[in-house]
Parts: sequence; structure tokens; C-alpha cells
Amino acid sequence: MKKITIGARGSKLSLTYAAKVKELLLKNSSELKEENIDFKEIKTSGDFHIDKKISEIGGKNLFCKEIEESLIKKEIDIAVHSLKDMEANENSELLIGAYIKRNDFRDVIISEKIKNISDLKDGVKIGSSSKRRELQLKKINSKISVVNIRGNIDTRIKKIGENKLDGIMLAAAGIKSLSLDEKIGFIFESEHILPAVGQGIIAVQCRKEDKIKSLIKTINDSDTSLCAIAERKMLQTIGGDCDTAIGGLAEIKNKNLKLKAQLFSDNGKESFEHELTGREADASFIGKSVAEKLLNMAGEKFKKK
Repeated sequence: MKKITIGARGSKLSLTYAAKVKELLLKNSSELKEENIDFKEIKTSGDFHIDKKISEIGGKNLFCKEIEESLIKKEIDIAVHSLKDMEANENSELLIGAYIKRNDFRDVIISEKIKNISDLKDGVKIGSSSKRRELQLKKINSKISVVNIRGNIDTRIKKIGENKLDGIMLAAAGIKSLSLDEKIGFIFESEHILPAVGQGIIAVQCRKEDKIKSLIKTINDSDTSLCAIAERKMLQTIGGDCDTAIGGLAEIKNKNLKLKAQLFSDNGKESFEHELTGREADASFIGKSVAEKLLNMAGEKFKKK
């Protein structure tokens, strides 16, 4: 068997995700051996300029663009991404061949001081680079101060002391994947904070015409796949850009898929929420319907970019 090269970012978290994909591929293929799989670390635009907001350096696909280019150029065979970093409209030459079983989708506060939602008092300083998280926090308490911080998880945790923050807000999936659970002060349930679309999901991407897609398909989790389809269709229909504040979560129970989403107005002062439940087979339709309802509710208060 020819060598298969997996490409991903070089952060600790990305390496952990790539190792997880490798482990699943080996487990699901009797022909594949450890020595058949190589790894290539790829620097992305998002790994530079970490002192700036994502929106200031060109938008959402910053953590995927160079990896996708390597895939198109056949420098790698498989790309591993955090799904929430990917644009809703995929490159026409590529496809997501597998969605790995979803990790914890929730958001957390890393803090020694904040242990429950009532600790989010006036003047509390929280570090985050996400417009969604900032507006969701201010919905809980408008007098919370949100400070822009970027960088990998270790860097952000260090910034709590360096920037005299009360805590930072991150995805539970990343924290748990790096076994940093003891750093968590508080976990938000989805009724308080709806996560980013695709949060907690690892996406495995390949070239559309490559035979390798049949191998990748063996590690796809069907429930996660349907949830991802609904969430991404919703995001695609909403449009917007990396500064659009939107949360969305699909869950499956007894073959029914429920999608709940939240869209903030352009000025961030209002939010619009809608949820819809239907057959899991109608995942894409549910995603589109929820988006259309949110756009209708927001009207002129949200401009589709």
C-alpha cells in the first residue's frame, strides 16, 4: 500500500486530532499499517498575527486555507480540521469524507474564580477572540468586560495571569482532548451559551475524486454527520462572515433531529432564536428552514454579507 500523508496544523490540539484520525483509520482497515501513514505539519495564516482579531486578518478559513491548498496540490492525502474553523461553502475540488464522533460541544470558562454562572458579575474580565462568545456573555451580564486574546490553548491560559483576567472562554472539546479538565472553572449548558456551528467535531477532508474517500468513509459517525450537515446548511444559508455572531447546535434523539440556533443583529444588541425538530433524514432541510426563519426574524437588523 502506498503511503498516506495526513496534514494538519502543528498545534498540540491539531496533532491530537490527527493522531485520533490515524488511530481510527488503523482500527477500521486491516490492510493499513502504522508505517503506511505519514504526517505533515502545515502552518496556516491563522497561526501568524495572533495579536489581531481573526476578522482583521482576512476571515474564517484562516486555519484551513493552506491545508486545503496542500490537499489540492497532492502534497497530502487527508486533511484534519476542527469543523468550526471551516467555511460553510467547501472548495469544489474537496469534500469532507468523515465527521468523527462529536466530543463535548459546550463552552467553558477556564478560571480559578468563576465556578458558576452567578460569578459572572459586573466588571468581570473574560478573554475571548469570538464575537459570538462576547455577545452571549454580555447577554448574561452586559457589564462583563471581554478582552480579545488569541493563540493556542496553553498561550491563552498563560494570558489569564499576564492580562489580569478573571478567566478565558474556550471550547470544552479542546480542553478535554488535551486532558486539561482540572483547569475548567465552569461549563455552560447549551440553554445559556449555544456553541459555534460544528464545535466539538473533527472533519476529515480529501480530494473529491480520490479513491481514499472510501477508506475515510469507514471512520464516519452517522449521527455526527447528520448534525454537521444541519448546522452547516444553516450557516451556509445565513451567509455572513467571520464577524457574524451565530450559534447553532443539532442533536439527534430517536431518529429525530433538533436544531437550535441563535443569530445576533449587526449591532450586537439583539438576538434571534429559533429551533426546529424533524426527521434526521431531513437534516439539510431543517438547517435551511431554521436559517430562513432567523433571517426573517432579524429583517433589516442583520445584513447578509
